[in-house]
Amino acid sequence: MLIKETVVAKPMLSWLYLVNATILITHQIDAAYWHEWNLFGMPGGIQLNLLLNIPLVMLILFGQRCLTQGRTAGIVFSWLLVAGGVIAVSIHSYFLLHGDESFRLPVSLGLLAATFFLSLAQAIVLFYATPVIKMPPNVAVEAD
Repeated sequence: MLIKETVVAKPMLSWLYLVNATILITHQIDAAYWHEWNLFGMPGGIQLNLLLNIPLVMLILFGQRCLTQGRTAGIVFSWLLVAGGVIAVSIHSYFLLHGDESFRLPVSLGLLAATFFLSLAQAIVLFYATPVIKMPPNVAVEAD
């Protein structure tokens, strides 16, 4: 049963990663419009924002590459993308609930909502797609 679920989950996980990454990267483009660096009190303005996004986007794309190659690192990057999505939604929800005027346009809110639901779906698929490693019952573990 686990093998069947894993075989079905692999393409779904790859697509969820791709779509979630696309939405998160688009959110970062939206963040430049809203001057997100002011929201977080970051010095450096757009210059620092752009420089920080270069390694971020590179890591996201590298994670997709690892995932499509079937590497274990792809699963790790998938969980990191889920965490990044949940953190982004949580932080922006906090600011929105406290009256901040940024990210209130329909598409901005839609990107955040999509990030939440895609991250949730990705986490569910990851949970079922990641095999559990079990020790055989007859193997004794010796302490050093």
